[in-house]
Amino acid sequence: MPRRRTSLKKNRADRKKHLQNLRIKRELKKTIKKFTDLLLAKNTAEAKTLLAKIFSQLDKAAKKHVLHFRTTNRKKSRLMRRLAKSA
Repeated sequence: MPRRRTSLKKNRADRKKHLQNLRIKRELKKTIKKFTDLLLAKNTAEAKTLLAKIFSQLDKAAKKHVLHFRTTNRKKSRLMRRLAKSA
């Protein structure tokens, strides 16, 4: 357990930021799951519109350093390939 006041404050801030990061990741996983379900249902028109939302979420996650920018680019590339493959 930290003793200094700054260490205690840092722990509180880290915990809060960790919860925010988890929320962002959880929302991203949900939308990607919806996307894969749409692809399985052969609903490519809706999947294309949802892909724009996923790209936006990925870019925001990269901007906030929740995910590395190369990770987000890799995910975007793989999602685009899945969409092209199913179309």
